[in-house]
Amino acid sequence: MSEINKHNRFLAFDYGEKRTGVATGNLTMQTTQALTVLNCHNDQPNWQEIEKIIAEWQVDAFVVGLPLNMDDSEQEITSKAKKFGNRLHGRFGLPLFFHDERLSSIEVKEYLFELGGYKKVSQDIDAYAAELILKSFFAENPN
Repeated sequence: MSEINKHNRFLAFDYGEKRTGVATGNLTMQTTQALTVLNCHNDQPNWQEIEKIIAEWQVDAFVVGLPLNMDDSEQEITSKAKKFGNRLHGRFGLPLFFHDERLSSIEVKEYLFELGGYKKVSQDIDAYAAELILKSFFAENPN
């Protein structure tokens, strides 16, 4: 059994300096759900809000999207996303997995269009990006 398959309920994050999208999902059932967007201050989310989400959804692992360039090189935001993930793991002690989010911005616009239109849900775009990161993570790590 892989390290990933030891966990079932995940919380995924699409980290941003101003806004961070949050989604949850169940690996066994291969289901995902966009939850919310957290506003960040000085590159930091409200950790109490994250703690409430963890308790509410009873998650047992984290997935953080890792923004990379098409040539696999890192951007400035890549190191910030890694730092966020490591802080998340350090604060809450749950396993952390990073996942390539390279094309999530393009995919989320297509996904939102399928859900009924980009403008209708654009305020939650970061939450849907987190959901797509989790969907992709599950697809690459089937239970």
